[in-house]
Amino acid sequence: MLPKAHILIIDDDANTLASLARAFRLAGHEATVGDNAARALELAKAERFDLIFSDVVMPGRDGIALLEDIKNAGVTAPVVMISGQATIEMAVKATRLGAIDFLEKPISTEKLLLTVENALRLKHLEEENRDLKRRLGRHHIVWASPAMREVMALVEQVAASETRVCIRGETGTGKELIARTLHEKSARKNGPFVSLNCAAIPSELMESELFGHEKGSFTGAASRHTGKFEQAHGGTLFLDEIGDMPPAMQAKLLRVLEEGEIERVGGDKPFAVDVRVVVATHRNLEEQVRQGSFREDLYHRVYVFPIVLPPLRERREDIRVLAEHFARQLTDQNNWKPKSFAPEAMEELERYSWPGNVRELRNVVERVLLLTPGDVVTPATLARALPQAGAARSSGAAGGGALGTGTLTERVEAFERETLLAELKRHRHHMTNTAKALGLERSHLYKKCQQLGIDLRAMRQAE
Repeated sequence: MLPKAHILIIDDDANTLASLARAFRLAGHEATVGDNAARALELAKAERFDLIFSDVVMPGRDGIALLEDIKNAGVTAPVVMISGQATIEMAVKATRLGAIDFLEKPISTEKLLLTVENALRLKHLEEENRDLKRRLGRHHIVWASPAMREVMALVEQVAASETRVCIRGETGTGKELIARTLHEKSARKNGPFVSLNCAAIPSELMESELFGHEKGSFTGAASRHTGKFEQAHGGTLFLDEIGDMPPAMQAKLLRVLEEGEIERVGGDKPFAVDVRVVVATHRNLEEQVRQGSFREDLYHRVYVFPIVLPPLRERREDIRVLAEHFARQLTDQNNWKPKSFAPEAMEELERYSWPGNVRELRNVVERVLLLTPGDVVTPATLARALPQAGAARSSGAAGGGALGTGTLTERVEAFERETLLAELKRHRHHMTNTAKALGLERSHLYKKCQQLGIDLRAMRQAE
């Protein structure tokens, strides 16, 4: 179902303005009128319109000149020209300047409303096409691990329903990507996907961002603002970091979830919205409920079907396929020459703890592609992109004090590496004796050395 439109009408004839505005309002649309080109341009730049109807013949600056001004001002609303003195030349010129239709007066109400419907449908298709182009390749889920296989199975189970989903996981694990996948596998896939990061919006602006506001409803409200719920009508609204939502807004969100209606700030009546809400958080909502910082009734509304995304360090099988995917994606987007990872460089990626998860991995891949002069990413180049991990391992190899820096995982790895190096040296690289001293299986010792980047062959040659 297409949304109702906010329409701007420009005509120097008061009767035409009144009849057109009345017809639009009776059909449920919102109409704003202007009687000259200067006023129309001012309105078009100050407010957001879904469609503009403009007369051609007007005193002073005519409709064709106004159309050119509107396009030069960067106004993206589609424009329909209307005239009682239409000529082929006028229609051709208006079309060349970007008008989507040219109607001859008098216009029947049926023709008028059909034009609005077609224009809105075209606008929706153009927006959808732009969105698809932006998303192409960016929102594809790549995985190889058993842990992600379980996650994707849950996504398949719940996607087609209207069940509310709560996605939990550390920052950077891909919670929004899972939410988008839920949307694209649902019956709402042709509707909009709208996201809002609750942690990124100041508390005083949260209500306006979610529900919108009317012009003049508060200082600085120069025009009507459409909120995220209204934007997501017929689709999915993704509320990221729901645990950071202010308590006052939690109560208002609960009411919307219960009643399916919103009211713009400064509005005088609520109206219905058809939205599936998916939420995500890196916080422990149960603990927040116990502490009183998150409403228990809202918790039970949004925490219906949980999906937990494991951190990247717990699904290392995904690192290789993700790194290769990001490398292809980035080279395509930037028209770079394709580059591959040397086996030793890929092993280094797989050993790193990734405290920033998938987001950090993508950033590192982009950084290392820029730093690599040749066709192959080497461990030396990767060390520049992973300075903290490289520093920890370099210090460990020298027996230095890297154990007091870095994440817990990095410190544990540095300690293990330092211990193995010391024991190997003490037993003159005799693997069986070293394994016995450490209480390990010989095969486990070889695997551990590989994981920690210990080159046994190089060590023996150096002796």
